[in-house]
Amino acid sequence: MHKFKQRSSIAIIGSRGIPNNYGGFEGFTETLSENLVKNGYKVYVSCEHPGEKSCPDTLNGVNLFYFPIKHPKYSVIGIIYEVLYDVYSLFKASIMADQIYMLGYSASLFFFIPKLFGKTLYLNPDGFEWKREKFNSSLKFLLKISEKMGSFWADKIIADSKRIKEYYDKKYDLESIYIAYGASEIPPVKWDNEKLPDVLKHGITINLAYWLLVARLEPENNIHTIIEGYIKSDTKKPLIIVGNYVSPKYEEYINDIVDNYSGDKKIVFTGGIYDQDTLNMLRQNCFAYLHGHSVGGTNPSLLEAMVMKNVVLAHDNQFNKEVCEDSALYFMNPDELKVRINKVEDNPENYLELKSRAFSRVKNEYSWDKIFVQYNDLFRSNIKGKTTIPINLYANQTSGSK
Repeated sequence: MHKFKQRSSIAIIGSRGIPNNYGGFEGFTETLSENLVKNGYKVYVSCEHPGEKSCPDTLNGVNLFYFPIKHPKYSVIGIIYEVLYDVYSLFKASIMADQIYMLGYSASLFFFIPKLFGKTLYLNPDGFEWKREKFNSSLKFLLKISEKMGSFWADKIIADSKRIKEYYDKKYDLESIYIAYGASEIPPVKWDNEKLPDVLKHGITINLAYWLLVARLEPENNIHTIIEGYIKSDTKKPLIIVGNYVSPKYEEYINDIVDNYSGDKKIVFTGGIYDQDTLNMLRQNCFAYLHGHSVGGTNPSLLEAMVMKNVVLAHDNQFNKEVCEDSALYFMNPDELKVRINKVEDNPENYLELKSRAFSRVKNEYSWDKIFVQYNDLFRSNIKGKTTIPINLYANQTSGSK
């Protein structure tokens, strides 16, 4: 570890906490915080109350602090809980850290808090939250107001997508900073049936190709579109869906689609998988990867599929096209997906070049080495009485979904 005259403290708040047991923000928080610690920063991360689990004070050198109330089961109360959690985190972070990195803007009405303590506040807005179908019209309106408030109070907006940067710069007359998510090359993981969840142990082997989807199961991730397109296609390969539902209503809708299907295709829901080796094993051995995210900017699960040299079939929108460019096949609806699936099934050798293109794109544009240099430069530039902090590049991978 290097010795420093000046050691900046940074709080990363707004995710559910680490270790990652939820999705993209959490995986990103885990990787970025550990990178910062290895480069001499003192790092704090906010965490939701872990329930019956223990509350460690540190994880791999990262200091953890917890909201003292457990997350409620009901969705409406859950939204209030998340705002209170963020407000609590803002107070704690403002006391402990010099710089605060806020992920999401649901509590933007309280973004003045760091100002009271003379602290620097960065905001990662996480895409267009007000476009998410899980929110009703009233919540979407409040999220639009929150977006505006966030852009007013934050010292800098950090956009993980060039399209998001363009939107904020134009709408709010800003000069936001573009820093994407990162992904790292993963060495081959040996296939191990014992690592699989029980629902897969007797149905999937390394010799049986399958389609794979990793995402939170919610409307804007187009789970319904993918399932309908898969059902309409001619493939006989199973579809493995990794992720948890965020809405009982959407779960019922998906179950109706699956229950009304009377064919011989196999659709397997595994629930969330957060063991990195298991996720890597599934990604490395799938026939192709299906990606339906549509509103969240650069998505970590997409980068991870690309760096695994998968053939990627992605929903046709500005964010996915920015990331993949010509290294993926695109679909807008179930019928288009059906056509793409059939073409890849019929002539997989025609799409081998897509694998190498996807891999090269991540290595060139989204490597963790490159991303961390950008964050180091950003945080270093705001150290009071700063001294040069050398970079000790440490590549790791994010996990889960956004």
